[in-house]
Amino acid sequence: MTKKKLYIDLFAGCGGLSLGLHNAGWEGLFAIEKSPDAFATLEHNLISKKKHFNWPDWLPTQSHDINEILEVYEDNLISLRGSVSLVAGGPPCQGFSMAGRRNESDERNDLINSYIKFVELVQPDLIFFENVRGFTMEFKKNKEKGIAYSELVLKNLRSHGYIVKGKLINFSEFGVPQKRTRFILVGMKGDLPKASQEAVDHFFDDLEISKYSFLKDKNLSLINTVEDAISDLLQSNGLVDSIDSPNFKSAKYGLIKSKYQRYSRKNIRSYVPDSHRLAKHQDSTVSKFKYILELTENRRNLDISNEIRETYNIKKHTIIPLCGNNCSPTITTLPDDYIHYKEPRILTVREYARLQSFPDWYQFRGKYTTGGKSRTKEVPRYSQIGNAIPPLFAEQAGLGLKNLIS
Repeated sequence: MTKKKLYIDLFAGCGGLSLGLHNAGWEGLFAIEKSPDAFATLEHNLISKKKHFNWPDWLPTQSHDINEILEVYEDNLISLRGSVSLVAGGPPCQGFSMAGRRNESDERNDLINSYIKFVELVQPDLIFFENVRGFTMEFKKNKEKGIAYSELVLKNLRSHGYIVKGKLINFSEFGVPQKRTRFILVGMKGDLPKASQEAVDHFFDDLEISKYSFLKDKNLSLINTVEDAISDLLQSNGLVDSIDSPNFKSAKYGLIKSKYQRYSRKNIRSYVPDSHRLAKHQDSTVSKFKYILELTENRRNLDISNEIRETYNIKKHTIIPLCGNNCSPTITTLPDDYIHYKEPRILTVREYARLQSFPDWYQFRGKYTTGGKSRTKEVPRYSQIGNAIPPLFAEQAGLGLKNLIS
């Protein structure tokens, strides 16, 4: 009898990794996510719609803090030994992010230790770990000065009996229309019959080789541009009242113009995309965006120049006009960091989701955006997507992980 390929998703967010693993044929046991907003999205799509998780009776189906789980349910976690094939996840890593200000003492960095503690209790056959590119940079100030945090984590996991390998991967090379480079770590329990460093190393080689047949089977190109991803979602397609936001407008679907759009819209019957609420820009903002798009026609996917900043007295840290015929840069949790490649506006939540490879049937819950002190408590739709692992890459990783223990 073949053991079920059960996994647990830690720091699950809105479910990008779980969706990819689901599509790769894995079975979920449960997912841990602290934010009620992000968990509501995961629950709506993967628990209510897909019935993806075999949720245990001892754990309430709701948002949870991982440290509370470790404290309250330690015995339950230990009892899972031998039945869980994979513990996956990407601990919050703002302290290592290169998109903001690196802060090596950020308390959220300690959640990596919570991940390792969870692995120690459950002892899965495999571990899969995702983090930002800055995770591989060396400490500058702390007692570990000169050592990359990734190396400390690899050493720690080896001490717990895992054979591990970490590598930087650019998701745009796997069909995702976004240049998003992340540190991917894979580990295998050292006492498994076929466990070896060679086997773990081959995971990354096989991932590289298999992407061509994987994308061909889905009728997707290896490289997908911003235009490939979102050119059917234009405001110029016509406006209707937003489904979930009174006094806001949404754009209607346009004709499918790429293989990527056909993939994204599979089984969609509505003429209005989910979460496609358009921002209410002031006339002055629209004029400013038009001006920026005209001036930067040959300089896209880069932050605006000092000349443009001075002309409009722009103080904002980042404003990037997108390029239609290239992948987007790494999207963040702040939608006003980007200007649409063709229309003088910011992207919608659905356009964000397309750049992260979420299919259009995947619906998002919670506020669209938030600000001020609320940002410490709420994780709105844009942030959920900006923090996610692209499901299209996660599916490819999931297939590779299955092969690793098959």
